[in-house]
Amino acid sequence: MNDKKAPAVTLKIILIGDSGVGKSSFMNRYVNHRFTNMYRATIGTDFLSRTVNIGGDTVTLQIWDTAGTERFQSLGTPLYRGSHCCMLVFDVTSTTSFSSLDVWRKEFLVQGEPEDPTDFPFIVLGNKTDLSNREVSHRKAMQWCKDIGAEYFEGSAKEDLDIEKPFLRAAECGLQQYKKHTLENTGHFQITCERPREARNTCQC
Repeated sequence: MNDKKAPAVTLKIILIGDSGVGKSSFMNRYVNHRFTNMYRATIGTDFLSRTVNIGGDTVTLQIWDTAGTERFQSLGTPLYRGSHCCMLVFDVTSTTSFSSLDVWRKEFLVQGEPEDPTDFPFIVLGNKTDLSNREVSHRKAMQWCKDIGAEYFEGSAKEDLDIEKPFLRAAECGLQQYKKHTLENTGHFQITCERPREARNTCQC
């Protein structure tokens, strides 16, 4: 008999986007269930961990929060590498932060050097939906995500709205990457982040 349990999996999930969009707030709300208005700008990088169960697999999410300022972007090369999923974060009240996502995504693909750039999972996250001065519509964000083959979620770290779903989806798609590229030589992995048949580049929520 083989009673060996599968080893716990550690997945690297990275949050990138402009400074001030709420990357630290979203991460802290998800991991520590806390929110504060007193966050200081992230200097370089920071990370928190949370363990979840995905389809019977015990998965530890190592969630990396990055500085969104230009003077720290040189950290990108070593930081981005080894990621299993990338979360692109913007502020729904800031068109500028939304427009920057394309640059952040392209920079990640260049510096992170994923094994299969055409199949690497991106989760787009719109924060601050509790505010009334919204500039980026849900429809506009969804269309951009459809164009690049990413999934879209939005919520509010401050009001604790829709925090769990984007991280759980990042875990599912990150686990797919882990099994596809880390365990591909074992011959027993299963893809868990299925893409719709009619649009290969768009991952369904």
